[in-house]
Amino acid sequence: MNVEVLDLKEKLKEFFGFDSFKGNQEVIIQSILKGEDCFVIMPTGAGKSLCYQLPALILDGTAIIISPLIALMKNQVDLIRGFGDNDAVAHFLNSSLTKTDSIKVKSDVTSGKTKLLYVAPETLKKDETVEFLKSIKVSFVAVDEAHCISEWGHDFRPEYRRIKQIVKAIDDVPMVALTATATPKVQSDIQKNLGMNDAVVYKSSFNRANLYYEVREKGKKDVTLKNMLGIINARKGKSIIIYCLSRKKVEEIASILAANGIKALPYHAGLDAKTRVFNQDAFLMEDVDAGVFSGVGLEDF
Repeated sequence: MNVEVLDLKEKLKEFFGFDSFKGNQEVIIQSILKGEDCFVIMPTGAGKSLCYQLPALILDGTAIIISPLIALMKNQVDLIRGFGDNDAVAHFLNSSLTKTDSIKVKSDVTSGKTKLLYVAPETLKKDETVEFLKSIKVSFVAVDEAHCISEWGHDFRPEYRRIKQIVKAIDDVPMVALTATATPKVQSDIQKNLGMNDAVVYKSSFNRANLYYEVREKGKKDVTLKNMLGIINARKGKSIIIYCLSRKKVEEIASILAANGIKALPYHAGLDAKTRVFNQDAFLMEDVDAGVFSGVGLEDF
């Protein structure tokens, strides 16, 4: 593709309705369109997703986006579909789909309607998935939340360390790794594991003036709950996210909040797919005050 004559701002306006790029977005997109391997380190909220979404919409074929969480995949697919009237433009393949759903997704991909296909790493490693992806034209592979590759990363996932091997079995295509969380040691591990030592590296500033951080010492259980209720009640009309380390704690906190007149819903891998989708959408649509989530784990798939 001749990126020299391609007006990316025109494409940005056409697909997303935005007039300008943020930070390094434009130069990263140009790099992907040239077929270069890219390593993108960019803080949350800075527009990492658009870096692979726009080139996926421009290039021939389907971009494979490897993502670690069902909730994240659904959110990304819903957002992409929201910019147009073609629901087939983006799909995901993971354990939440029925056999009928999977057949529909693969049909849309094969027909060329789908430009972005989000895949869980556990789904990617299946022989049937590899054989299917071999049968289609893949434009490039993007590894989102790439810190999950590294044994030094806080979200280490063994399946992520097989990505390069699996992708090579599918096709020799450009790779893009993206993360908002990577120490120099983790960065090195990601590049080595993906075979991206010669990749173009784009690192953005992590200073976010709009964020305020506060750390409080955790006290006894009743004191902690009282403080939490106080914080939530002081922010009426705001969306609150509460992370817990276990499903049991998620259910417990959600029940306590509800008992105190706060609209709260739990989200964890133990819920059935229909309930997870309902609860996630309710939070995103601001129909509830608080979402209570469990930490990332293999059971989320």
